[in-house]
Amino acid sequence: MFSGIVEEAAPVIQLVKEKENLNITMECSFTDELKIDQSIAHNGVCLTVVKKEGKSYTVTAIKETLEKSNLGLLTPGDKVNLERSMRLNERLDGHIVQGHVDQTAICTSVEEAQGSWYYTFEYDSSKGNITVEKGSVTVNGVSLTVVNSDVESFQVAIIPYTYEHTNFHQIKSGTVVNLEFDIIGKYVTKILSQQLKS
Repeated sequence: MFSGIVEEAAPVIQLVKEKENLNITMECSFTDELKIDQSIAHNGVCLTVVKKEGKSYTVTAIKETLEKSNLGLLTPGDKVNLERSMRLNERLDGHIVQGHVDQTAICTSVEEAQGSWYYTFEYDSSKGNITVEKGSVTVNGVSLTVVNSDVESFQVAIIPYTYEHTNFHQIKSGTVVNLEFDIIGKYVTKILSQQLKS
């Protein structure tokens, strides 16, 4: 379980295909604190540490993960938002994030607003996911508040700290991002759709 509060935007140092899997090697400041089998969110995708060496560690993304996320588009040098799982004795500063990406979206515009930025994302709503005004959404693992919610698009407002300390400074029009929709919203949507079928 995660909160969507990114600890570090760290670079990819190596990508190795192994059959239909992708081994992703990252370098980050807290590698020495990690252990094998630990869960870490990578752009919002929960992956398990399988190897550690010096300042780097490796995780494996399987075919299902690569099909539903932007991890298959990574290249060496790309920055990935990292978050270790929550501790039960800490404050929940973001919102409840499972690390299970629902789908990807495409950034359609980035507007600077005198010290902050508005990012617009479009997604395929036929997959049953929705956003609501002032609701929560996770973009590349970052817990954010939705503004200007529409049927197949939404905006988020990014403050300078988030812009500088996550990979949002690399997102531009055309960039593919990972989305995890609010878990409560997903349950409500499913319940309502089942009632409509009855």
